[in-house]
Amino acid sequence: MGHPRFHLAFPVRDLDEARAFYGGLLGCPEGRCSDHWVDFNLMGHQIVAHLAQMEADTPTNPVDGKQVPVRHFGVLLEPADWQALADRLTAAGTEFIIAPHTRFKGEVGEQSTMFFLDPSGNALEFKAFADDALVFAR
Repeated sequence: MGHPRFHLAFPVRDLDEARAFYGGLLGCPEGRCSDHWVDFNLMGHQIVAHLAQMEADTPTNPVDGKQVPVRHFGVLLEPADWQALADRLTAAGTEFIIAPHTRFKGEVGEQSTMFFLDPSGNALEFKAFADDALVFAR
C-alpha cells in the first residue's frame, strides 16, 4: 500500500453529475461502480458516491471570520498543486462557498484554503500549508 489511505462514502443525488464533477472537473479516475454507487480515486484515497436522499440543511461554524460548512471533506495539497486546482476551478466558473484565500495569515496554522460544493451539495475543502510542520501546530 505504501501509505495509509482514507475511505469516505457520501451521498449524491445523481451518479452522472458525480462522474462529471469528480471524474471530469476534479480529475479523479473512476474505479468500481454499480447502479447505486461509484468509486473515485481522490489523489490516492477512495471516495464513494452513493445515490441517496440529500439533506436539506448544511450547518456551519465560524472559522477566521467565515462560515465553514461543518460537514466537508477534501485533501491537503502542496502549495503549487493547490494553486493549480484553484485556477482550474476558477476558470471553470466554480461558485465558491469560500473563495481561494489565505487563512490565519501570519499566525500558526497559516494555510491556503477554498470551499465549494459538488452538484449534490456536498462541501469540499482543499487546502495547502507552506510548511507541513504547521498542519497540526497549536
